[in-house]
Amino acid sequence: MATEFDESAYDRARASAHCRAVENAVDRLRSDQLPLLTRWGEALAGLLPAGGRLLAAGNGGSAAQAQHLTAELVGRYAGDRPAFSAISLHAETSSLTAIGNDYGFDQVFARQVEAHGRPGDVLLLLSTSGHSRNLLAAADLGRATGLGVWAMTGPPPNPLAQRVDEALAVPAAQAATVQEVHLVAVHVLCEAFDAALQRREAVRRS
Repeated sequence: MATEFDESAYDRARASAHCRAVENAVDRLRSDQLPLLTRWGEALAGLLPAGGRLLAAGNGGSAAQAQHLTAELVGRYAGDRPAFSAISLHAETSSLTAIGNDYGFDQVFARQVEAHGRPGDVLLLLSTSGHSRNLLAAADLGRATGLGVWAMTGPPPNPLAQRVDEALAVPAAQAATVQEVHLVAVHVLCEAFDAALQRREAVRRS
């Protein structure tokens, strides 16, 4: 005799499994990678007030995450503070489409790194797979130009994590989970940046 399928129970089970995957990935972030994000925040707190800039890029959902980060730096994350230079390369649609048309999609970020990047600036690339050729090209050019190149990726090993100076790699099976943890990492990075700015200001005033 066939058993009636309980669709609502199935949906709840899938939702619960998704939540557990995110919880496990965030636990790994908390236990293994907070020092990296703190170091990145401190580095940006030294760079951006001195006139340096952050360039960021990603594809699809990772583009949204990169743009979220630059918005927090140009605007503010929590408390009021000065605006800082942070550019999302994928958000410049006229440049993006012109470069893609004239040079190919693989060059849409590298060409902008060539235009905007200066030695000492930071390029942050986000990818759930770590295999996107346009991000790999940007990473290679960034390092050759003298930028510090960081990445947030999915599970290691992957080509992007291996071709940057430092990488935060999220060992999760699903791209959605990786993106959700990247958002947590973006917010932790913003908190580390703001805290480092406050420490530097306290030292300056003392």
